[in-house]
Amino acid sequence: MSSLIRNEWMKLFAQRSTWIMIVLFVCLITGYALFMTTDFAPSEEYGGDWKQQLQQENEEMRKNMEEAPATANFSGDQIRLNEYRIQNNIAPDNFSGWNFVQENRLFVSIISLFTIIIAAGSIANEFRWGSIKLLLIRPVSRTKILLSKFITVLLFALMMLVGLFLLSMGLGALMFGLGTWTEPHVFLQGGEVKEMTILSYSLMQYGFSSVNLLMMVTFAFMISAVFRNSALAIGTAIFLMMSGNSIVAFFADRAWAKYILFANTDLNQFVTGTPLIEGLTMPFSITMLSIYFLLFLVASWLVFTKRDIASA
Repeated sequence: MSSLIRNEWMKLFAQRSTWIMIVLFVCLITGYALFMTTDFAPSEEYGGDWKQQLQQENEEMRKNMEEAPATANFSGDQIRLNEYRIQNNIAPDNFSGWNFVQENRLFVSIISLFTIIIAAGSIANEFRWGSIKLLLIRPVSRTKILLSKFITVLLFALMMLVGLFLLSMGLGALMFGLGTWTEPHVFLQGGEVKEMTILSYSLMQYGFSSVNLLMMVTFAFMISAVFRNSALAIGTAIFLMMSGNSIVAFFADRAWAKYILFANTDLNQFVTGTPLIEGLTMPFSITMLSIYFLLFLVASWLVFTKRDIASA
């Protein structure tokens, strides 16, 4: 298996398109860091009298809540966070490299796009180029060949995710200052104030953000295996990735909406947000994701191992 994965890895990096994606990705992150530095990085808002500032903020928000009840939920949450900071002597977060790291989660969608392209072509291109026959005459089972391709795709996605996190940390430290890895970060979860180290919180956010990446890549891999068409796999996966939330919102009032894949792919909704569908829980979402994941893999395996390639 290791030799098969190594062979697939070498084939992946022998393609010029792979290097173009990596270079483009690094340029995008670096360009975004420069953009934030020059135009949009906020200046520090809090100084040594931050407790007094937070108390003033709370008073103003309570007045706003009386005048504009529509803001009560947001203001109430912010008041709870401010009071927790005051009671536990945790200064508010000024914009730092950690904020930059967290904002760069938006680039996970770019990683998804690049990995979908690779997953879609991993099998379809073998049929298009006619190399599938040379691959399958080797004394290795089709299951192992399929698994090696899938593992290689996942390794590429993992490499890009780790690269995004480390590059974001490096650029954030260089341009905004990073502070310590153990500084506390407070957030709301289900109306309760929670506290974690900033490193743990950032890793958790990246981990949850990668769930949609995993599911869309596995879906594209399945389409590639079933239909042997990379364009169909890329187009379908990207369309669903972009329109997933809209699909869930459209059917949100239906009892079966919680079974839709895209209602469950954002696990951050259970930690720092509100579930898209009322009554949705993290254990249920993890169960549904596991079922979809297995269905995609089983469909890929059934078609790939049973297909007649004599006419490929």
